[in-house]
Amino acid sequence: MLRYIAYRLLAAIPTLLLISALVFFIIELPPGDYFETYVAELQAQGETVDPQKIEYLKQEYGFDKPLIERYFTWVGGMLQGDFGYSFEYELPVSEVVGNRLWLTVLVSTVTIIFTWLIAFPIGIYSATHQYSWGDYGLTFLGLLGLATPNFLLALILLYLFNVWFGMSIGHLMDAEFIDQPMSWAKFVSMVEHMIIPVIVISTAGTAGMIRRLRANLLDELQKQYVVTARAKGVPPMKALIKYPLRMSLNFFIADIGSILPAVISGAEVVAIVLSLETTGPLLIRALQSQDMYLAGSFLMFLATLTVIGVLISDIALALLDPRIRLQGGRRR
Repeated sequence: MLRYIAYRLLAAIPTLLLISALVFFIIELPPGDYFETYVAELQAQGETVDPQKIEYLKQEYGFDKPLIERYFTWVGGMLQGDFGYSFEYELPVSEVVGNRLWLTVLVSTVTIIFTWLIAFPIGIYSATHQYSWGDYGLTFLGLLGLATPNFLLALILLYLFNVWFGMSIGHLMDAEFIDQPMSWAKFVSMVEHMIIPVIVISTAGTAGMIRRLRANLLDELQKQYVVTARAKGVPPMKALIKYPLRMSLNFFIADIGSILPAVISGAEVVAIVLSLETTGPLLIRALQSQDMYLAGSFLMFLATLTVIGVLISDIALALLDPRIRLQGGRRR
């Protein structure tokens, strides 16, 4: 196992370097740069632009240098903890992201826990009570959750919570608590405002997990070893939990690779609709304005989390399912 982990960690280095090159060159593909977009916006607003100032800024941030040189400067800075400078916010990238990162992690983590707590028992019930009224009802709710667009559900819940409970619309806390230190009143406000985002973001994920857990568990319950265990008088709950449920959890563990980047990126469209102070809208805005160091740092962070998540997922799968064996290095 240690050899496999070491092999995967070493393999991650060229993988991340390749991803960094792809990210950098893809961000550079659109014509122009941030300063040209900035000048175009100012001219559209009827404001005058000083060409000498723009040229000075380009030289200051290295935009007059060749593409390859700028790439290695960017990668070298990240290895030293310098993620570059956000032109739009006129702040280092670390400061721009830092204020929103912990809110994104909080919302996404609560959403993932909520999704698992709902999907897990419902999936087991649907599989063990196949074709019952409860199974049909829960299947209908699951399909309804998959079919409803998240932004539409967000707008409906915003209206209903505002009319019924008088909650302020959008954001993750009341306006008076923004930029204020944590307090009990701020914590309560955050909990109240997180109800809608957690319900909306988790809806489609919960429905999908219920369907997959139901299908996997039904497949395991029909296998010969389960039939034999029941014929020998093994209690139903023990015959369910000991092996079938354990084997059907493989996809839960396999999802860890995608959960870690999802924790950071969050649901971008829902975040925009609900005006959440998370990193999703920040990433979209950075891509639109060609704020390349902010966008590139985001994408590299997500790629790193994906590599780490897949490694954790592979190790956990090997521990959970004895049929899976990890083999690092070259095969003979």
